[in-house]
Amino acid sequence: MERLAIEGGYPVRGGKIYYGRQWIGEDDIRAVEEVLRSDYITCGPKVDEFEQELARYTGAKYAVAVSNGTAALHCACLAAGIGPGDEVITTPLTFAASANCALYCGARPVFADVDPHTYNIDPASVRAHITNKTKAIVAVDFTGQAVRHEELRAICDEFGLVFIEDAAHAIATKYKGQQVGSLADLTCFSFHPVKTITGGEGGAVTTNDEALYRKLVLAHTHGITHDEAQMQDAPHEGPWCYEQISLGYNYRMTDFQAALLVSQLHKVEHFAARRKQIVSAYNKAFADMPELILQQEIPESDTCRHLYIIRLALDKLTCTRRQFFDAMSAENIQCQVHYVPVYWFPYYQALGYEKGLCPVAEEIYQGIMSIPLYPKMTDQDVEDTIHAVKKVVEAYRK
Repeated sequence: MERLAIEGGYPVRGGKIYYGRQWIGEDDIRAVEEVLRSDYITCGPKVDEFEQELARYTGAKYAVAVSNGTAALHCACLAAGIGPGDEVITTPLTFAASANCALYCGARPVFADVDPHTYNIDPASVRAHITNKTKAIVAVDFTGQAVRHEELRAICDEFGLVFIEDAAHAIATKYKGQQVGSLADLTCFSFHPVKTITGGEGGAVTTNDEALYRKLVLAHTHGITHDEAQMQDAPHEGPWCYEQISLGYNYRMTDFQAALLVSQLHKVEHFAARRKQIVSAYNKAFADMPELILQQEIPESDTCRHLYIIRLALDKLTCTRRQFFDAMSAENIQCQVHYVPVYWFPYYQALGYEKGLCPVAEEIYQGIMSIPLYPKMTDQDVEDTIHAVKKVVEAYRK
C-alpha cells in the first residue's frame, strides 16, 4: 500500500491541479485585442454577434447576453412575471443563485428533493410541492446532465407554470438530440471561468417566446427602450430619445467579453468532446470501487459534464469526507464540494427554512466531492487524479 502524502509519503504529482480551469488560446486573445483596439468596447456589435451565435448554436429563437449567470436567472424571473406572493420551486443541490433569483423578485423559493441517482430535481417531488402560489420551476442541470424535460414540461403545462432551466452547467448538453437552450421557456447560462466556455464572467438567457424576449431585453438594460413601437409618447423629436417603460437593471455584457465568448463558442464542441473523454476514463476507473458511488445519467441526456462528482460511501471507509478531501489535496489534487444545500445557509435559516426539508439531497451532500474536470487536462493529469483517488480509497478502506 502506498503511504499517503498527508502522512509523509510522496504525492502522486509535483504540481497542484484544481477542479476546474479555463482554456484561453491565442485565438481568444486576438479576438479580445481586436475589440480593445476598436471603437466599441461595450454595447457594440460583438454582443449582438454573440447573441446570434448562441441562439444559432442552441436552436433558440432569441438570446440575450447579460453580465453573469445570476443576472440571467434574475432576468428570467422578471420576464416570467414572478413577484411578491409567488412561489418558485427549485433544488437545494445547487449554487445559491438558483434560489436567490426568486427572492430578488419578492417571491419565496420552495425546495423540492432530488433523484437519488441522478442528483437532479425529482419531478415527483416538484409535483408534491405545487400550491396555488406556485408560479415557476427553476430546474438545474446539475453537473451538466439535462433534467427530465418531458416530465417537468408536463407538470408546467398542467399547472400553468413557467419552466426556467438553470443550464449554468449544461452548455453543449443535449436532451433527446436537442440542444439545451431551446427546450424550456427560459434557459439561463453562465460563462464563469470554470464553465465549458467563458467570457471571464458573463451569462445569457435563451427563449423561443418573443414576448419573453422583449421583457428580457428591458430587464437587463434599465427597462429603457429606443424602440418607438414600445414607447408610450412616440413619436419623439429626434433619434436621441428613449423611454424607461419598466424597472430594469444594468446587466449588460461588454464587447470584449462577447468577443471572447464568440471565439470560445466556436470551440465548444471540442471542449465538450474532451470533457466526455475524461468522464469516460473516470467512469471506467471507478466502476468497480464499492467505496465510491457514481452519479448516474438518464439515457435521454447526452451530457457535457461541467463537474465530475464522486460520492464517498462513508460506511465503507475509515475516514470522514474532510479527511479524504485533505488527503487528496496533499496528493496535489485539489477537489471542491458542490454544493451545500441552499437552505442550510444562515440567511435561509433566518427566513424560516429548516434542515431536513430534502432528505435525499442532504444525504447526497454528506459524501460528495468534485474532482478535476476541464478540457485542458492532459492525459497525465487524468491518470494522476485517478491514481490519487484510488490511493486514498485504498488507505482508508475498511
